[in-house]
Amino acid sequence: MAIRLELAAVSKSYGHDKNQITALHEISFTLAEGEFLAVQGPSGSGKSTLLNICGLIDPPSAGHYSLNGTALSQLNTKARCGYRRREIGFIFQRHQLIPAMTVYENIAYPLLLNGIRKKQIKLDVEQLLVRMGLIHRRAHLPKQLSGGERQRVGIARALIKRPQLVIADEPSASLDHQHAHAGLQLMRELNREYGASFLIASHDPFVIDRCDRKIELLDGRLGAST
Repeated sequence: MAIRLELAAVSKSYGHDKNQITALHEISFTLAEGEFLAVQGPSGSGKSTLLNICGLIDPPSAGHYSLNGTALSQLNTKARCGYRRREIGFIFQRHQLIPAMTVYENIAYPLLLNGIRKKQIKLDVEQLLVRMGLIHRRAHLPKQLSGGERQRVGIARALIKRPQLVIADEPSASLDHQHAHAGLQLMRELNREYGASFLIASHDPFVIDRCDRKIELLDGRLGAST
């Protein structure tokens, strides 16, 4: 299976001189095409920092990062933003839907940012809404949805542009067991169709046990990989 994501000796530090804090120490791992990889570790272990680097939100202080063989470590801010907008999807812990936008508009937004024609956006979004059982909610605002429905909208928004990589930060944190199971099953189903690789930070054993593989961070260092 082809390698989708590769980190080689990636480190991240903040501050300078005596005030410098190193959040990640020479992290190296690969993520295969279509793979679900769980990142686990206690609070303060560096999970969020790792996700920010992989999601092109922050650059590493040292080391190399590539996606589909494209070196991304040294991209400037504008180039990182463009690549992130095209190739990376995000599923947030608390969904982060835009309150003033309808379900349809929230899902369509990444396609609008990428300059997709409105006719194609309508076709893609409505097909996904039907598949996810949300077509009857297309005109509703996020505050009118249940927690499980908001999660499904968040998953749809992350996947509508068919990204190469999806980063999920504690996707089951605000959900009960039933909705967490449904959300993970939906990610798996869409993954089989779209082929994205998933990097999932989670404390939830239910989520971790259903990933293909897991790595562990402790004090910014990579521990066991299984």
